[in-house]
Amino acid sequence: MKQMNLNMIRRVMKQIGAGTKPQLANKTGLSVVTINSLVKHLVDSGELFEDKIQVSSGGRPALTYRFNYNYSLALVLHMVEEQGEDVIKASVVNLNEDILKQERHVYQEFNPHIVFQCIDRLLEQFESIKVIGIGIPGQSVDGVITVTSHKLLYGVRLTEQLESAYGLPVIVENDVNAAISGYAYRKQVSDDQCIVGIYFPEKYPPGMGTYLSGRVIKGKYGMAGEIKYLPIDVDWSKPLDTGAFNEAACRIMQSVNAVLAPDTIVIYKEQIDEEAFLNEWNSYLISHAIPTCPELVLEPSVARDYADGLKWLALNELEPKYTELS
Repeated sequence: MKQMNLNMIRRVMKQIGAGTKPQLANKTGLSVVTINSLVKHLVDSGELFEDKIQVSSGGRPALTYRFNYNYSLALVLHMVEEQGEDVIKASVVNLNEDILKQERHVYQEFNPHIVFQCIDRLLEQFESIKVIGIGIPGQSVDGVITVTSHKLLYGVRLTEQLESAYGLPVIVENDVNAAISGYAYRKQVSDDQCIVGIYFPEKYPPGMGTYLSGRVIKGKYGMAGEIKYLPIDVDWSKPLDTGAFNEAACRIMQSVNAVLAPDTIVIYKEQIDEEAFLNEWNSYLISHAIPTCPELVLEPSVARDYADGLKWLALNELEPKYTELS
Protein backbone atom coordinates (compact mmCIF):
# COMPACT_ATOMS: atom_id res chain seq x y z
CA MET A 1 0.00 0.00 0.00
CA LYS A 2 2.84 2.37 0.81
CA GLN A 3 4.39 1.75 -2.61
CA MET A 4 1.06 2.40 -4.33
CA ASN A 5 0.67 5.69 -2.48
CA LEU A 6 4.24 6.70 -3.32
CA ASN A 7 3.54 6.00 -6.99
CA MET A 8 0.40 8.10 -6.80
CA ILE A 9 2.41 11.06 -5.51
CA ARG A 10 5.09 10.47 -8.15
CA ARG A 11 2.48 10.60 -10.91
CA VAL A 12 0.86 13.77 -9.54
CA MET A 13 4.17 15.56 -9.00
CA LYS A 14 5.42 14.61 -12.43
CA GLN A 15 2.27 16.14 -13.89
CA ILE A 16 2.17 19.39 -11.88
CA GLY A 17 5.93 19.86 -11.42
CA ALA A 18 5.66 21.55 -8.03
CA GLY A 19 3.21 21.62 -5.16
CA THR A 20 2.68 21.89 -1.42
CA LYS A 21 1.65 19.10 0.92
CA PRO A 22 -1.94 20.39 1.17
CA GLN A 23 -2.13 20.50 -2.64
CA LEU A 24 -0.86 16.92 -2.85
CA ALA A 25 -3.37 15.79 -0.25
CA ASN A 26 -6.15 17.42 -2.26
CA LYS A 27 -5.07 15.87 -5.58
CA THR A 28 -4.37 12.38 -4.26
CA GLY A 29 -7.09 12.07 -1.63
CA LEU A 30 -4.48 10.97 0.91
CA SER A 31 -4.42 12.36 4.45
CA VAL A 32 -1.97 15.11 5.36
CA VAL A 33 -0.34 12.74 7.86
CA THR A 34 0.29 10.18 5.10
CA ILE A 35 1.51 12.90 2.74
CA ASN A 36 4.00 14.12 5.35
CA SER A 37 5.57 10.68 5.66
CA LEU A 38 5.65 9.94 1.93
CA VAL A 39 7.02 13.33 0.92
CA LYS A 40 9.86 12.90 3.42
CA HIS A 41 10.65 9.53 1.83
CA LEU A 42 10.73 11.07 -1.68
CA VAL A 43 12.88 14.01 -0.55
CA ASP A 44 15.34 11.64 1.14
CA SER A 45 15.55 9.52 -2.05
CA GLY A 46 16.11 12.60 -4.23
CA GLU A 47 12.89 12.29 -6.23
CA LEU A 48 11.55 15.54 -4.77
CA PHE A 49 13.41 18.54 -3.46
CA GLU A 50 12.38 21.45 -1.31
CA ASP A 51 11.82 24.57 -3.36
CA LYS A 52 10.47 27.73 -1.74
CA ILE A 53 8.17 28.92 0.99
CA GLN A 54 4.76 29.85 -0.39
CA VAL A 55 3.51 33.13 1.06
CA SER A 56 0.25 32.66 2.95
CA SER A 57 -2.40 35.26 3.76
CA GLY A 58 -2.79 33.67 7.17
CA GLY A 59 -1.51 30.76 9.15
CA ARG A 60 1.71 28.84 8.68
CA PRO A 61 3.56 29.34 5.35
CA ALA A 62 3.59 26.23 3.14
CA LEU A 63 6.77 24.73 1.73
CA THR A 64 6.72 23.96 -1.98
CA TYR A 65 8.23 20.73 -3.28
CA ARG A 66 9.51 20.30 -6.82
CA PHE A 67 9.68 17.10 -8.86
CA ASN A 68 13.17 15.99 -9.90
CA TYR A 69 12.75 15.10 -13.57
CA ASN A 70 16.39 14.03 -13.71
CA TYR A 71 16.02 11.40 -10.97
CA SER A 72 15.50 8.68 -13.61
CA LEU A 73 16.85 8.92 -17.15
CA ALA A 74 16.45 6.85 -20.30
CA LEU A 75 19.23 6.13 -22.77
CA VAL A 76 17.82 5.72 -26.26
CA LEU A 77 19.86 4.51 -29.25
CA HIS A 78 18.70 3.78 -32.75
CA MET A 79 20.29 2.66 -35.99
CA VAL A 80 19.03 4.58 -38.99
CA GLU A 81 19.97 5.44 -42.56
CA GLU A 82 20.40 9.17 -43.26
CA GLN A 83 21.38 10.57 -46.64
CA GLY A 84 22.83 7.19 -47.60
CA GLU A 85 24.93 6.91 -44.42
CA ASP A 86 24.45 4.32 -41.69
CA VAL A 87 24.16 6.13 -38.39
CA ILE A 88 23.73 5.34 -34.71
CA LYS A 89 21.99 8.12 -32.79
CA ALA A 90 21.99 8.24 -29.02
CA SER A 91 20.00 10.45 -26.65
CA VAL A 92 19.73 10.77 -22.89
CA VAL A 93 16.20 11.80 -21.93
CA ASN A 94 14.70 12.80 -18.58
CA LEU A 95 11.20 12.20 -17.20
CA ASN A 96 10.01 15.50 -18.68
CA GLU A 97 11.10 14.25 -22.13
CA ASP A 98 13.91 16.81 -22.21
CA ILE A 99 16.97 15.69 -24.15
CA LEU A 100 20.04 16.16 -21.97
CA LYS A 101 22.61 14.80 -24.42
CA GLN A 102 22.67 13.76 -28.08
CA GLU A 103 25.32 11.96 -30.10
CA ARG A 104 25.55 10.89 -33.73
CA HIS A 105 27.97 8.23 -34.99
CA VAL A 106 28.47 7.30 -38.65
CA TYR A 107 29.79 3.81 -39.37
CA GLN A 108 30.79 1.97 -42.54
CA GLU A 109 30.06 -1.56 -41.32
CA PHE A 110 28.01 -2.28 -38.24
CA ASN A 111 29.68 -3.92 -35.27
CA PRO A 112 27.88 -4.50 -31.92
CA HIS A 113 30.92 -3.08 -30.12
CA ILE A 114 29.90 0.37 -31.41
CA VAL A 115 26.72 0.14 -29.35
CA PHE A 116 28.54 -0.97 -26.19
CA GLN A 117 31.12 1.82 -26.52
CA CYS A 118 28.40 4.42 -26.88
CA ILE A 119 26.50 3.08 -23.85
CA ASP A 120 29.66 2.91 -21.75
CA ARG A 121 30.47 6.54 -22.45
CA LEU A 122 26.99 7.87 -21.67
CA LEU A 123 26.48 5.76 -18.54
CA GLU A 124 29.72 7.22 -17.22
CA GLN A 125 28.36 10.72 -17.77
CA PHE A 126 24.81 10.07 -16.48
CA GLU A 127 24.59 7.81 -13.43
CA SER A 128 20.78 8.22 -13.25
CA ILE A 129 20.15 6.23 -16.45
CA LYS A 130 17.75 3.46 -15.44
CA VAL A 131 16.60 2.00 -18.77
CA ILE A 132 18.08 1.47 -22.24
CA GLY A 133 15.96 1.54 -25.39
CA ILE A 134 17.48 0.49 -28.70
CA GLY A 135 16.02 0.47 -32.19
CA ILE A 136 17.27 -1.98 -34.81
CA PRO A 137 16.64 -2.65 -38.50
CA GLY A 138 15.28 -6.12 -37.86
CA GLN A 139 13.35 -8.40 -35.52
CA SER A 140 14.24 -10.31 -32.38
CA VAL A 141 12.63 -13.72 -31.72
CA ASP A 142 12.98 -15.15 -28.21
CA GLY A 143 15.81 -12.71 -27.61
CA VAL A 144 17.71 -13.62 -30.80
CA ILE A 145 17.88 -11.23 -33.76
CA THR A 146 16.70 -13.42 -36.65
CA VAL A 147 15.78 -10.86 -39.32
CA THR A 148 18.07 -7.90 -40.02
CA SER A 149 19.70 -5.99 -42.84
CA HIS A 150 22.97 -5.86 -40.83
CA LYS A 151 24.79 -9.20 -41.09
CA LEU A 152 26.72 -8.76 -37.85
CA LEU A 153 23.46 -8.35 -35.92
CA TYR A 154 22.11 -11.69 -37.10
CA GLY A 155 21.99 -14.26 -34.30
CA VAL A 156 22.97 -11.73 -31.62
CA ARG A 157 21.18 -11.93 -28.25
CA LEU A 158 21.26 -8.15 -27.90
CA THR A 159 18.80 -7.76 -25.02
CA GLU A 160 20.48 -10.51 -23.00
CA GLN A 161 23.97 -9.14 -23.64
CA LEU A 162 23.06 -5.57 -22.71
CA GLU A 163 21.11 -6.52 -19.57
CA SER A 164 23.97 -8.76 -18.46
CA ALA A 165 26.57 -6.07 -19.10
CA TYR A 166 24.75 -3.14 -17.47
CA GLY A 167 22.16 -4.59 -15.10
CA LEU A 168 19.45 -2.35 -16.54
CA PRO A 169 16.16 -3.18 -18.28
CA VAL A 170 16.60 -3.12 -22.06
CA ILE A 171 13.88 -2.56 -24.67
CA VAL A 172 14.73 -3.61 -28.24
CA GLU A 173 12.32 -2.53 -30.96
CA ASN A 174 12.15 -2.75 -34.73
CA ASP A 175 12.80 0.56 -36.51
CA VAL A 176 9.48 1.05 -38.30
CA ASN A 177 7.47 -0.23 -35.31
CA ALA A 178 9.18 2.39 -33.20
CA ALA A 179 8.56 5.04 -35.87
CA ILE A 180 4.83 4.41 -36.16
CA SER A 181 4.60 4.40 -32.35
CA GLY A 182 6.32 7.79 -32.38
CA TYR A 183 3.94 9.11 -35.04
CA ALA A 184 0.90 7.93 -33.05
CA TYR A 185 2.30 9.50 -29.88
CA ARG A 186 3.12 12.78 -31.62
CA LYS A 187 -0.30 13.01 -33.27
CA GLN A 188 -2.17 11.69 -30.22
CA VAL A 189 -3.90 9.11 -32.41
CA SER A 190 -7.10 7.74 -30.90
CA ASP A 191 -7.31 4.04 -30.09
CA ASP A 192 -9.99 3.39 -32.70
CA GLN A 193 -7.73 4.44 -35.57
CA CYS A 194 -5.52 2.18 -37.68
CA ILE A 195 -2.25 3.80 -38.75
CA VAL A 196 0.25 2.09 -41.05
CA GLY A 197 3.83 3.24 -41.51
CA ILE A 198 5.90 2.08 -44.49
CA TYR A 199 9.62 2.81 -44.42
CA PHE A 200 11.66 2.77 -47.63
CA PRO A 201 15.40 3.06 -46.86
CA GLU A 202 17.73 3.79 -49.75
CA LYS A 203 20.00 0.74 -49.34
CA TYR A 204 17.79 -1.84 -47.65
CA PRO A 205 14.39 -3.55 -48.17
CA PRO A 206 11.26 -1.75 -46.90
CA GLY A 207 9.45 -2.50 -43.67
CA MET A 208 6.00 -1.77 -42.30
CA GLY A 209 4.49 -1.12 -38.87
CA THR A 210 0.81 -1.13 -37.91
CA TYR A 211 -0.63 0.81 -34.97
CA LEU A 212 -4.10 -0.37 -33.95
CA SER A 213 -6.13 -0.17 -30.75
CA GLY A 214 -3.40 1.80 -29.01
CA ARG A 215 -0.54 -0.59 -29.74
CA VAL A 216 1.71 -1.95 -32.48
CA ILE A 217 0.56 -5.20 -34.07
CA LYS A 218 3.53 -7.58 -33.90
CA GLY A 219 2.20 -10.86 -35.35
CA LYS A 220 3.80 -14.27 -34.81
CA TYR A 221 7.43 -13.90 -33.68
CA GLY A 222 7.07 -10.14 -34.28
CA MET A 223 7.18 -10.68 -38.04
CA ALA A 224 4.15 -8.58 -38.99
CA GLY A 225 5.20 -5.94 -41.51
CA GLU A 226 8.02 -7.82 -43.23
CA ILE A 227 6.73 -6.60 -46.60
CA LYS A 228 9.93 -7.49 -48.44
CA TYR A 229 8.34 -10.95 -48.64
CA LEU A 230 5.33 -9.72 -50.63
CA PRO A 231 5.09 -11.34 -54.08
CA ILE A 232 6.30 -8.21 -55.85
CA ASP A 233 9.06 -8.59 -58.43
CA VAL A 234 11.46 -5.99 -57.02
CA ASP A 235 15.13 -6.32 -56.14
CA TRP A 236 15.37 -3.99 -53.16
CA SER A 237 19.15 -4.33 -53.01
CA LYS A 238 19.45 -2.21 -56.16
CA PRO A 239 18.47 1.45 -56.58
CA LEU A 240 15.07 1.96 -58.22
CA ASP A 241 14.29 4.81 -60.58
CA THR A 242 11.32 7.02 -59.67
CA GLY A 243 8.85 5.21 -61.90
CA ALA A 244 9.77 1.73 -60.66
CA PHE A 245 9.67 2.83 -57.05
CA ASN A 246 6.30 4.54 -57.40
CA GLU A 247 4.81 1.46 -59.08
CA ALA A 248 6.12 -0.88 -56.36
CA ALA A 249 4.98 1.42 -53.56
CA CYS A 250 1.48 1.70 -55.03
CA ARG A 251 1.18 -2.09 -55.24
CA ILE A 252 2.25 -2.39 -51.61
CA MET A 253 -0.27 0.25 -50.56
CA GLN A 254 -3.03 -1.55 -52.47
CA SER A 255 -2.19 -4.78 -50.62
CA VAL A 256 -2.15 -2.98 -47.27
CA ASN A 257 -5.53 -1.42 -47.97
CA ALA A 258 -7.04 -4.75 -48.96
CA VAL A 259 -5.94 -6.36 -45.68
CA LEU A 260 -6.15 -3.53 -43.12
CA ALA A 261 -8.14 -0.62 -44.63
CA PRO A 262 -6.14 1.83 -42.48
CA ASP A 263 -7.22 5.38 -41.68
CA THR A 264 -3.74 6.71 -42.50
CA ILE A 265 -0.66 5.47 -44.32
CA VAL A 266 2.60 7.21 -43.49
CA ILE A 267 5.32 6.82 -46.13
CA TYR A 268 8.86 7.35 -44.85
CA LYS A 269 11.34 7.99 -47.65
CA GLU A 270 14.15 10.45 -48.16
CA GLN A 271 14.26 12.57 -51.34
CA ILE A 272 10.80 11.50 -52.43
CA ASP A 273 9.23 13.45 -55.29
CA GLU A 274 5.94 14.18 -53.58
CA GLU A 275 4.12 15.49 -56.63
CA ALA A 276 5.20 12.57 -58.85
CA PHE A 277 4.33 10.05 -56.15
CA LEU A 278 0.85 11.46 -55.53
CA ASN A 279 0.16 11.64 -59.27
CA GLU A 280 1.19 7.99 -59.64
CA TRP A 281 -1.02 6.96 -56.70
CA ASN A 282 -4.05 8.84 -58.04
CA SER A 283 -3.54 7.33 -61.50
CA TYR A 284 -3.11 3.89 -59.94
CA LEU A 285 -6.44 4.21 -58.12
CA ILE A 286 -8.29 4.75 -61.41
CA SER A 287 -7.54 1.20 -62.55
CA HIS A 288 -7.07 -0.57 -59.18
CA ALA A 289 -9.92 -0.74 -56.69
CA ILE A 290 -9.28 -0.47 -52.94
CA PRO A 291 -11.85 -0.83 -50.12
CA THR A 292 -11.23 2.62 -48.60
CA CYS A 293 -9.06 5.59 -49.43
CA PRO A 294 -6.69 6.36 -46.53
CA GLU A 295 -5.15 9.68 -45.66
CA LEU A 296 -1.65 9.65 -47.16
CA VAL A 297 1.20 11.31 -45.25
CA LEU A 298 4.65 11.63 -46.81
CA GLU A 299 7.56 12.03 -44.39
CA PRO A 300 10.98 12.80 -45.91
CA SER A 301 12.74 11.36 -42.86
CA VAL A 302 11.97 8.58 -40.41
CA ALA A 303 14.34 10.00 -37.81
CA ARG A 304 11.93 12.14 -35.76
CA ASP A 305 9.19 9.53 -35.31
CA TYR A 306 11.74 6.74 -34.84
CA ALA A 307 13.47 8.64 -32.01
CA ASP A 308 10.17 9.74 -30.44
CA GLY A 309 8.81 6.20 -30.51
CA LEU A 310 11.84 4.76 -28.75
CA LYS A 311 11.82 7.61 -26.26
CA TRP A 312 8.15 6.93 -25.46
CA LEU A 313 8.72 3.19 -25.07
CA ALA A 314 11.73 3.69 -22.81
CA LEU A 315 10.13 6.36 -20.62
CA ASN A 316 7.00 4.24 -20.29
CA GLU A 317 9.21 1.62 -18.65
CA LEU A 318 10.06 4.21 -15.96
CA GLU A 319 6.43 5.02 -15.19
CA PRO A 320 5.42 3.95 -11.66
CA LYS A 321 3.01 1.06 -11.65
CA TYR A 322 0.03 1.05 -9.34
CA THR A 323 0.27 -2.72 -9.06
CA GLU A 324 3.67 -2.63 -7.39
CA LEU A 325 3.58 -3.64 -3.75
CA SER A 326 6.27 -3.22 -1.11
